[in-house]
Amino acid sequence: MLGGGSWATALVKILSENGARVDWWLRSKEDVQHLLRTRHNPRYLSAVQFDLNRVYPTTDLEDAIEEADWLVLAVPAAFVQPVLDKLDRDALKHKNVISAIKGMIPSKNQLVTDYVAERFRLPRTQLGVIAGPCHAEEVALEKQSYLTIGSPDAGLALAFCELLRNRFVSAHPATDLDGIEYCAVMKNIIALTGGIAHGLGYGDNFLAVLVSNAVQEIRRFLQAINPQPRDLSASAYLGDLLVTAYSQFSRNRTFGSMVGRGYTVKSAQLEMNMIAEGYYAVKSIHELNKKLKVNMPITEAAYNILYERSSPAVEMDILKEKLR
Repeated sequence: MLGGGSWATALVKILSENGARVDWWLRSKEDVQHLLRTRHNPRYLSAVQFDLNRVYPTTDLEDAIEEADWLVLAVPAAFVQPVLDKLDRDALKHKNVISAIKGMIPSKNQLVTDYVAERFRLPRTQLGVIAGPCHAEEVALEKQSYLTIGSPDAGLALAFCELLRNRFVSAHPATDLDGIEYCAVMKNIIALTGGIAHGLGYGDNFLAVLVSNAVQEIRRFLQAINPQPRDLSASAYLGDLLVTAYSQFSRNRTFGSMVGRGYTVKSAQLEMNMIAEGYYAVKSIHELNKKLKVNMPITEAAYNILYERSSPAVEMDILKEKLR
């Protein structure tokens, strides 16, 4: 497990309690020492207690992955490249790599799995992604949750599902790796934009219309960048979108709401002290769409507000006339 955030912490809880050995890489020596001393992550989901006979925290990246059969990536997307570029290109040759990151590599406007495949020369059959409506806070509270593991290799997806399934987690395989991963990125943009609207005083009626239009926007984009039959009403797509747009735990919605209330991007980021992946996703999807030229009014509004410093109120006035 690479990453020390809330989702990494929740996944370590699931995997270790299911009997797996988890070598857990964290960047902070202080966090590792705290875990070894108290069996709790000091920063995230601190109520979760770990069995140190199954969980092995470390700051040594190469040591963490050396004996692993599976590598789960759960660091913020902006940090994936700086972390993994420290490894030899053959370091992941015989490992299955699962991305638990709902974001893109900002410097490359590239999906995390595409970057891993390129950087480590891995076939896509060794790659997978965790998707679905799965806030870490609810998983830690053992609320019923549903995950989808996307991979071109159905056997790989099913095997990782088996590692995750327990009395409160249902996990199911799917083969649409790119579609699931792009949707996981784009739902953060929608939640962020919905948060901006909420911060400006728009209500539930508007958010429902925004989300309905978002499904169409996501469908248009996916058909342009990776056309294939897919059911966007499935929980890996629509379910993930809904929970991120509406939940109290959604950091992207929270970040957007702060911007809508008048915070600058920088001040909102500092106050949250957490990464809102949607901020980086907006720019990546906007850049990709320069070539595709898909009609994406929601993404365009978010981009103008976050990167062109347009007035949130003005952009929402323009957007509301484009929604149906």
